[in-house]
Amino acid sequence: MGKPIPGDIMFRSLKDRGTIIMAANARTTKGVVKGIFRAAKDLDAALMMEIARSECNQDKGYTGMTPKDYAEQCQAAADEVGFDMWALHADHITVKTGTPEDIQKTKELIDAQVDAGFTSFAIDASHLFNFQGGNLREELDLNINVTTELAHYIKARMGDRSFGLEVEVGEIGKEDTDGKVVTTPDEAITFIKALNENGIEPDVLAIANGTTHGNVYDEHGNTIEQVNIDIEQTKAVAAALRSMGSHIRIAQHGITGTPRELINTRFPKGDIIKGNIATFWQNILLDTIEVYDPEFYSEIWNWVQATYGPKNPGKPENLIFGKNVKNAIGHFYDRFMNLDAELVDTIEAVCYAEARIFFRAFSAKGSASIVRQAME
Repeated sequence: MGKPIPGDIMFRSLKDRGTIIMAANARTTKGVVKGIFRAAKDLDAALMMEIARSECNQDKGYTGMTPKDYAEQCQAAADEVGFDMWALHADHITVKTGTPEDIQKTKELIDAQVDAGFTSFAIDASHLFNFQGGNLREELDLNINVTTELAHYIKARMGDRSFGLEVEVGEIGKEDTDGKVVTTPDEAITFIKALNENGIEPDVLAIANGTTHGNVYDEHGNTIEQVNIDIEQTKAVAAALRSMGSHIRIAQHGITGTPRELINTRFPKGDIIKGNIATFWQNILLDTIEVYDPEFYSEIWNWVQATYGPKNPGKPENLIFGKNVKNAIGHFYDRFMNLDAELVDTIEAVCYAEARIFFRAFSAKGSASIVRQAME
């Protein structure tokens, strides 16, 4: 099959078609990726495979993979399944300090991603908020400048190849004394207008709208549903972007734990064009290992408790495990890559079924054909 397609083609051809593109982060790839690709093919649903900087970088990240490793595993699954309408997205190219050293290291990551064949990029400089700014533009200035520099760098590295571009304003999951920080319409407009003035035309805007990344826990360490998305605020931001004539739509982060009936009936499809799912797939992997290979699961559990328990005194063990088990992926990388064949088949089967449900909830059936037609 063909290589991953440019993300901008996918975003623009599906804009306002009442569908959400599933962006699946298979940080543990064994069995997961193939199951997702099979579901995409059977439902003819456009798909993005993504991975974030903290998980997969030139120094491997906590998954133990480089961008090249992840790209090769996704491509292998696409080839085996025979699916063509997918993009490879570099999620959360995060810049936290904005120092010259930080920017240079980020450019080296982008080099590795471009060389590996990524076709879409998400620059996340949302942490660079100037609290001493006199007005909104000054508060966002650091984010604007870093996003601009890195977007121009990606354009230069990609040459004449088109690509998808996601940017972010409002730090996802951040809380203040009033609760979760949410992106305002004024922030979105100010941010995008400034980028446009700098010659940057993003396809997608990630916003803070009440969700958090990963699982959500109560005070006892039990997982609970993620139902905190501020739908009205999301609609308001999307309306503000439309009012300025922008083609940009919203990327929804933090969907792990969100009930699919909520996505299906209340998510503003068309305002939201991209839905990120990451920890959900990790949960499937671990739940299946717990049944099929309890000894390995115990090793993972014990490593997490020994490594992170002392840093979290008094916290429930299941909370410590849930918050930190992602870091075991790289530590046990060879084990995860060499699971029993029956176990891998089961992981694939569960991921296939769950991906079908997500595609349905996203109204994504048949979206791949729309992208194919746009490419013709």
